[in-house]
Amino acid sequence: MTTKAVFDPRPHHVGNVHSHTAAAYLVPLGRLFFVTIFLMSAPMHFKPEMIEHARQAGVPLANIAVPLSGVIAGLGGLSILLGYKARIGAWLLVLFLVPVTLMMHKFWGIADPQMAMMQRVMFMKNVSMFGAALMLTFMGSGPFSIDSRR
Repeated sequence: MTTKAVFDPRPHHVGNVHSHTAAAYLVPLGRLFFVTIFLMSAPMHFKPEMIEHARQAGVPLANIAVPLSGVIAGLGGLSILLGYKARIGAWLLVLFLVPVTLMMHKFWGIADPQMAMMQRVMFMKNVSMFGAALMLTFMGSGPFSIDSRR
């Protein structure tokens, strides 16, 4: 038996008072805040400097992998923002985050303590985004989304 989270953005009656659920407004705002980093960084993945940075970090086939990761991040971010096939979009972000986190933020192999600390912070930021993306794969886009209108 599976359980599916249901969000109902319609007004609810509490006695004689109409109230809207907080989720009806907070969930789409949360989707926007969550994907902003992916949508803003995706175009950077087509710049030679980003490709070279990844190559120096040991990313194999960086000239292909980095632009491809930009496409994946951009599509996943747009999917979640619009709430169109958001579960698939979340899986795209998982597909993006796992290799990027492991390849680009290897804090455990950095001798300089300050650089290691910075990469640890970036690693943990990605882990938290990975967790949010996993939740979206289960919960979907919620209210005010294309998915909820179908």
